[in-house]
Amino acid sequence: MRTSESLLEKCLDDIISKKNIFSTVLRVESGDGSFAWSGERGEMQFDQKYFIASVTKLYVTALIISLSQKGKLTLDEKISTYLSSRYMEKLHLLKGIDYSNEITIEHLLSNTSGLPDYFAKSAADSLLRGNDDAWELERTICHTKKLTPKFAPGKKGKASYSDTNYRLLGKVIEIAADKSLDEVFEEYIFDKIGLKHTYMFKDITDKEPAAFYYKDKQLWLPKYMASITSEGGIVSTAEEVMIFMKAFFSGRFFPKEKIEELKKWNLLLPPPGIFYFGVGLEKQPTPRIISLTKPINEVVGFWGQTSSFAWYNSDTDLYFSGTANQADGTGHRAVMTAIIKIIKSIL
Repeated sequence: MRTSESLLEKCLDDIISKKNIFSTVLRVESGDGSFAWSGERGEMQFDQKYFIASVTKLYVTALIISLSQKGKLTLDEKISTYLSSRYMEKLHLLKGIDYSNEITIEHLLSNTSGLPDYFAKSAADSLLRGNDDAWELERTICHTKKLTPKFAPGKKGKASYSDTNYRLLGKVIEIAADKSLDEVFEEYIFDKIGLKHTYMFKDITDKEPAAFYYKDKQLWLPKYMASITSEGGIVSTAEEVMIFMKAFFSGRFFPKEKIEELKKWNLLLPPPGIFYFGVGLEKQPTPRIISLTKPINEVVGFWGQTSSFAWYNSDTDLYFSGTANQADGTGHRAVMTAIIKIIKSIL
């Protein structure tokens, strides 16, 4: 490990200097445990709990693959095996053809179901104006059925990011495991790897997680965050997200070789950003021009809407976790710029 502490401190300074970024925390660790560094800037302390938002989806990936290893489900199963007819009826109606019963668990996990994103189409504008509102599963499905699907499930070369997919996966998990979702998270992940400060947000009076920002507006949306469960409802710390990441990529939840099976990449365009999506795993584009002399092969993990992040680079065997706590895209760009700079300092 050759990167300097001064470079890491400079990366934090660069992130917090961006307009409307009021806090940031960053954890960097090597896979072999020989290096670990953490820092913070602004309003948050390093051990502050925060909403990991869509990084939750990587935990869902761990659950789905773990359940498949135990024979409780298979990725090629139709979701109609688990979901009732009231959920499935006309869920995916495209050009007069009902594709609902063709959707598989893998279609949901890989964002290749074609189901529209209720968040982008129905919820985002009001929530980002600060209007707290619960979006329970029933409401989410009802609104999804009013929207037009993007494409037929599993259409070759097609993928579209949809929070609806992961909300449905939460219900599939509950039925397959015959337990509530928070119980499954506890058993298969939190307790398994000793996470003491990580939990599913359910109590709207819980003030421990840091409020996040959209542009210059601080948002506190407890009703919404308590309702989105498998889509983005986990609260954690940078240190415990790091523990999860290292467990995910080292084979604690399922055989390490399975990771390669998740790398069935499709390019996703805005919204919410330009990146590749596999089977419950994201890859950040790293064009050759970013590092001309020593190309960066792969940065994989997950983004959250609030610029929470969990990334791994196999070139350097470095893991990155934390947040810039900003939902307008500024934090995502600033964080990835910092991560690339740190990787390049070692290559």
